[in-house]
Amino acid sequence: MLINCKGQLIDLSIPKVMGILNVTPNSFFDGGKYKNEDEIILQVDKMLFDGATFVDIGAYSSKPSAEFVSEQEEIDRIVPVIELILKHFPKTLLSIDTFRAEVAKISIENGAAIINDISAGELDEKMFAVIAQYNVPYIMMHMRGNPQTMLSLTHYDDIIKEILLYFSEKVKKARSLGINDLILDPGFGFAKTTDQNYEVLQKMELFNLLELPLLAGVSRKSMIYKTLNNTPQEALNGTTVLNTIALTKGAKILRVHDVKEAMECVTLFSKLNL
Repeated sequence: MLINCKGQLIDLSIPKVMGILNVTPNSFFDGGKYKNEDEIILQVDKMLFDGATFVDIGAYSSKPSAEFVSEQEEIDRIVPVIELILKHFPKTLLSIDTFRAEVAKISIENGAAIINDISAGELDEKMFAVIAQYNVPYIMMHMRGNPQTMLSLTHYDDIIKEILLYFSEKVKKARSLGINDLILDPGFGFAKTTDQNYEVLQKMELFNLLELPLLAGVSRKSMIYKTLNNTPQEALNGTTVLNTIALTKGAKILRVHDVKEAMECVTLFSKLNL
């Protein structure tokens, strides 16, 4: 399984880790933590040293009931961070967490390598055209509604079947536009109850039927800390457990806040599969 990132072929047969860098003031776990250049540089340096293949930058919190951020504000937040990181770490493969086509376009033009879209084009009909134009890898996540409404959209007759159908339609559309590199994210925590999140994880290997790389993003989410009756800050051990399970189910990318611990999961998992 190869994806092309700015001319560099990344082999996903060995799972990779994507480090999360939120440059928002209100992210559920690290909101406001990386608010100046020195803090951003130190965190990216740490993630790369710990083994991250990708760094995923988010400038619009997608937590439930997240506050609205204008398109221009999102651009104003994200472009300086892209420039800063690539100035200090020019070989970094940056993923941009956005559902807006214009943000994606400007980010790619400034050096981003991947677009990570929580809505798979549902929230901006121009997104697929931008991805096709620039031919970058595209992470398509399953979600219903938007961050403000998703908690009210959790009724499914058969959640796995419905997610498979959702992805099948998205893949068909992407292929019709000539989009080559697609990655699927089941969307843990998005329009899903805690029990539904665990059902999706339990059956995640079924998404391999689509023959595309899978991304798992469970890091410090409520499916962990609510189940353990603790907090996001106390959810690292639970995250490690679920990341390990995700790897056994076929995940090829782990999207995480804690790169070192996720890399340890990948190293030990890979040792079992030599």
